[in-house]
Amino acid sequence: MDPELPTSDLPAAAPSGNGAEPPHGPAHPFEHATDAQMIERRVRTVTPLVTPTPGPGASSTLRREVLYALRTGGPASPDQVADRVGASRTGVLQQLRTLESAGLVTRSLSRHGVGRPRHVYDLTPAAQDLFPANYGALAQSFLTAIRSIGGEALIRDVFEARRQQLKTRIANRLADKLPPDASLWERVREVAVYEDETGYLGRATRDPDGTIWLCEHNCAISGVSGPYPIACEEELELFGEVLGARVTRECHIASGGRSCTYRVEPVQE
Repeated sequence: MDPELPTSDLPAAAPSGNGAEPPHGPAHPFEHATDAQMIERRVRTVTPLVTPTPGPGASSTLRREVLYALRTGGPASPDQVADRVGASRTGVLQQLRTLESAGLVTRSLSRHGVGRPRHVYDLTPAAQDLFPANYGALAQSFLTAIRSIGGEALIRDVFEARRQQLKTRIANRLADKLPPDASLWERVREVAVYEDETGYLGRATRDPDGTIWLCEHNCAISGVSGPYPIACEEELELFGEVLGARVTRECHIASGGRSCTYRVEPVQE
């Protein structure tokens, strides 16, 4: 069984001003991608290895066990992998072919003395993203060290520099993807696509009255945004700058909301 897709592909609820989600939803759910594109993106970004070791009784799949066997035991033939995971060669070979098609496993020929060469499988660098990582702890340790050296002023400088980097990246994307006269709605949709691709489960919606919302249903930097609220302040300013609009946060994950939701309005002349 493949990893389950997140349930957040359901239509997003329109935000309210008190930080809670209202009972009614927007008119246009997730308009900036097709269902097929969304599913492909989720499958490619979801992490199937939720525990370090897929031992007996774990909620692992054969595919997950095959990945783990290649990571811990190194390159192997289908027979060797089958021995490691305690499964049939046919089942293992099917999973290896699926992983190879996805670019997560590579296959090569290996000769051992006389006889026909055998196929040996190994993980590709792309498979690294499927294994547990602890970048959040690394980021927090760096920020703690930065604060110890330069205090809050240096922390603010660091997050401001990060905002400028993101601003340049998103602005270049908008310039490449959209025409110069793109509407505010088109720009918000493209920013939502970028946010979705970078782990925030982003989506853009528009109410019947034309009100535009930019929603993030996941905080991809929650380990940092909690102890460093300036990360959220910089994000709010970032959206206003790249969209050239008045952006108001109506719902906030760090404050207990189910999403970070922003109302996007044209700047009044």
